[in-house]
Amino acid sequence: MTNKMKMTRNSTGRALALSFRFGLTLAALSLLSSQPLRAADAPAAGAGDSVQLPIKLPAPAFKGTPKDLQVGPNVEPLSDKPRPPMMVPAGVKTVSTGSKVSCSDKNVAAENLAKVNDGDKEASDQSIIFLRKGTQWVQMDLGSPQEIFAVAIWHAHNMAKVYRDVIVQVADDADFIENVRTVFNNDSDNTSGLGVGTDREYFESYEGKLINAKGVKARYIRFYSKGSTESALNEYTELEVFGRPAK
Repeated sequence: MTNKMKMTRNSTGRALALSFRFGLTLAALSLLSSQPLRAADAPAAGAGDSVQLPIKLPAPAFKGTPKDLQVGPNVEPLSDKPRPPMMVPAGVKTVSTGSKVSCSDKNVAAENLAKVNDGDKEASDQSIIFLRKGTQWVQMDLGSPQEIFAVAIWHAHNMAKVYRDVIVQVADDADFIENVRTVFNNDSDNTSGLGVGTDREYFESYEGKLINAKGVKARYIRFYSKGSTESALNEYTELEVFGRPAK
C-alpha cells in the first residue's frame, strides 16, 4: 500500500513538473511573438518590390460627355472616378523627358515636336501639336534600351473625344524593322494596316491613357493615331514613358 502511494506521489510530481515547464515555454513563445521585429530581424526590401507609379496629372478641362457624340460599342465609358493607381517596380521613372522626337508629318517644326515631352500636359492650344490627317505617328528615341513598364498618352483633352487607331509599338531600330512589338492597339478593323487590335477605344481626359507595357525592352517607341470623333487631324499634347535602363 505504501509503495503504491509513493508511486502515485512520484507520478503526480512528474506531471506537475512537466505541466509547469510547458507553461513556461508557452509564455516565452507568446512574449516573443508580441515583440516587434528589429531592423536586423525584418525581411529586407527586395528589388522586385512594387510602388505606385509617380504620374503628375493636369487640371480637368471638362465634365461628362456630350449626349450627341456618336461612338461605337468598342469604346470604354468615360468614368467619373479616379483611375486606380498602377504598380511598378521600385526605381522606375520617366525616361522620355528630353528624348529625341520625330514624326511622320514633315511639316511639323522641331520646336513644336519638342512639346510632346516638355512636361506641359494642360488642355490649352499652346500645348498641342497638330499632325495632318490620315494615319500619323510620333516617335521617341530613348537614347539606349530601356525596360518600359508604362506609357501615358495625352492627345487633346480639351473636350470629350475618341481618337481612332491608337497604336503603340516599340522596336530596336529607328526604322521599325527589327524586333517590332505592339504594346497597345485599338484599330479593330485594321484600317491603319498594322494589324487587328484587340484593345478598346477610349475617351480623352485629363488622366490621359495609361498603358501597362509590362517591362518590354526597347530603345524606340512609336505612337500612332488616325484622327478623332472631333477632327481628322492628329493632336498630341504629351507623351510619357516610364522605365529603367535595360540590363
